[in-house]
Amino acid sequence: QVHLVESGGGLVQPGGSLRLSCTASEFTSKVYVIAWFRQAPGNEREVVSSISLSDGSQYYAESVKGRFTMSRDSVKNTVFLDMNNLKPEDTAIYYCATGHNLADLRDGGGSWGQGTQVTVSS
Repeated sequence: QVHLVESGGGLVQPGGSLRLSCTASEFTSKVYVIAWFRQAPGNEREVVSSISLSDGSQYYAESVKGRFTMSRDSVKNTVFLDMNNLKPEDTAIYYCATGHNLADLRDGGGSWGQGTQVTVSS
């Protein structure tokens, strides 16, 4: 099991920016994808962005395209989510997850961090 720790959440005004970080204890041979999910109150958890460790390909949800950027520091086993032009609807708990593939993570498999709260409000 990979241990993940997220940080960087907080309160920001609409139009503002935040950077989330997720540091992994290790990336084992069973880890092929790293992703950011979010869950707002009353909503289902949804994938925000992901990076494939095999080919570096990335995925972004339509709602965040052009505003969010996911990147990775492989030396430090850390991934980042830079969030710009934040909107109130981005308010949620953001989770970092790793696993074999995105479908597995969507089903709740893999390893998950404890989450970090992002609140966008004036």
